[in-house]
Amino acid sequence: MTTFERARCELKAHPLALDAALAAAVLLCMVAGSFAAPQDGDGVTWNTRAAAPLSLLLMLLAAVALVFRRRAPRTVLALTGTLSVVECVTGDPRAPVTMSAVIALYTVASTTDRTTTLRVGLLTMTVLTAVAMLAGPLPWYAQENLGVLAWTGIGATAGDAVRSRRAVVQAIRERAERAERTREEEARRRVAEERLRIARDLHDVVAHHIALVNVQAGVAAHVMDKRPDQAKEALAHVREASRSALDELRATVGLLRQSGDPAAPTEPAPGLGLLEDLAGTFRSAGLPVRVARTDQDTRLPAAVDLAAYRIVQEALTNVRKHAGAGARAEVSVVRAGRNIEITVVDDGSGETPAPGAHPGHHPGSVPEKGGGHGLLGMRERVGSLGGTLTTGPRYGSGFRVHAILPVDTTDTRVDGRTTAPGEPV
Repeated sequence: MTTFERARCELKAHPLALDAALAAAVLLCMVAGSFAAPQDGDGVTWNTRAAAPLSLLLMLLAAVALVFRRRAPRTVLALTGTLSVVECVTGDPRAPVTMSAVIALYTVASTTDRTTTLRVGLLTMTVLTAVAMLAGPLPWYAQENLGVLAWTGIGATAGDAVRSRRAVVQAIRERAERAERTREEEARRRVAEERLRIARDLHDVVAHHIALVNVQAGVAAHVMDKRPDQAKEALAHVREASRSALDELRATVGLLRQSGDPAAPTEPAPGLGLLEDLAGTFRSAGLPVRVARTDQDTRLPAAVDLAAYRIVQEALTNVRKHAGAGARAEVSVVRAGRNIEITVVDDGSGETPAPGAHPGHHPGSVPEKGGGHGLLGMRERVGSLGGTLTTGPRYGSGFRVHAILPVDTTDTRVDGRTTAPGEPV
């Protein structure tokens, strides 16, 4: 930092000292100007005749008033304007006390709005110029009188220009700060959305496979002594379900890897292409599942395909956990115009849990106390893609989950922005 910049920072840190220095400089200019006398021709002449004592007093009072120009700009303008009028009427015409009024007018213009500047500026210009022309010792057409008009106008204009520049700089700074806050908020929002999506995936994976493991472990414990072959088969299903859970957990958690981390092999995200395999895992767990598809091999965006798979997975998991023994489920996938409809129904009563399953009510009979995250997760998935989800008990017995997802998510708006097909939501 240069010496000039350090001095400038020091003066800005002490505004009263800066105003005192300015007042001293203005006083010096006014005293020096009192030695100049106009000639009949061009220019001025300098002599050694000092100004009258009254003019020197007016100069001193005007300079002292300028020290407080930041604290009370309008009061200082009124005071310096009054001193200028007194100087024009009774003082030496060489005493330029009006210079202090110009500085005070500049201060008022730089600290107020444009309307106030226009009113105060016109009033100051009119009063000082009229007094100088009508009551001053010089002829009304003297160039000194016109100089009063010009200098007061320059002071008001310069002050308004400085105020406008400050306003522009402040607006630019505020826009930059607001843009920075917006970028930070957007980054936090995207992180929260990504965490929510990963949490939903982890919930779906864990709930599905742990439910299957629990059921098969219960079956194995139930038939271990009487039918060891069936217990062995159940344990094989437990092993397969746990392996699938680990694979999906590895693939999901792999999304959290940093760019510099070593790459790990991951499987592609599941979709409706694996619907039969998903139904097979439930059939092996003792839940009859019938799959009907009339979607004519519709090619879905990755986000829609994954959401459809997770909805079926979560709905069948709820059936296995809550529908009771002997329940059957039916899954249908139908293409309807620009949408694809996923329906999962069951005929369970929710009265008799399967061996090894967690006790609980079927969602279609009595609402679960405390509520679970399965239906909420499905609703969030469907809502994030611009679809609709309907859940509720069927007439008689059973439960129904019906989801409508748009095949083309290009026009789907999420939080006011457009998402492209397959973009994570």
